[in-house]
Amino acid sequence: MIRVLLIDDHEMVRMGLAAYLATDEEIEVIGEASDGEEGVQLALSLRPDVILMDLVMEGMDGIEATRRIIKENPEARIIVLTSFIDDETVYPVIEAGAMSYILKTARAPRIAEAIRAAYKGESILEAKVTGKMIQRMRAADQKLPHEDLTDRELDVLRLIGEGKNNQEIADALIIGIKTVKTHVSHILYKLGVEDRTQAAIYAHRHSLVK
Repeated sequence: MIRVLLIDDHEMVRMGLAAYLATDEEIEVIGEASDGEEGVQLALSLRPDVILMDLVMEGMDGIEATRRIIKENPEARIIVLTSFIDDETVYPVIEAGAMSYILKTARAPRIAEAIRAAYKGESILEAKVTGKMIQRMRAADQKLPHEDLTDRELDVLRLIGEGKNNQEIADALIIGIKTVKTHVSHILYKLGVEDRTQAAIYAHRHSLVK
């Protein structure tokens, strides 16, 4: 039996879900919460197998509730069930640890399917959500190598671009020569270049040298 907790501030939604899920011999609704704070308390006390989480609620919203539940119980399996699919809700709640993201317009059997999938440790995402996540990953892949450098490494790279040697860089930044060598090594690795000359060319190409 899959034990389910419903967290939604609309009583009619909870009643409808509970009524439908009661017809499923493999699913049992063990609790209902009308807001995020109550939902967190029940989630941590009842330890359900799966949680159906609304996002927009009075007081504590579903994103914060998800974050708190996952913090206390990283193994919690949370399915977002919402009417919203904008960037301000999708990314934060997925990053908070939600396993699946389903719209309230979904047919009841799909919700049951998502519950079974979550119980097995599998995710189900709306097609639009999947598209948003793919776009975000692509954007991350397009990040320039020097954006991963620390502020100090950027300082060293700029000085390399100015043609300064290790000692001159050490003097300019008031750090040890060994520290400079370590920074240079990290810079070459992160930029994916073989030597200081290529690093200097990279710095000029990306307008990092004043």
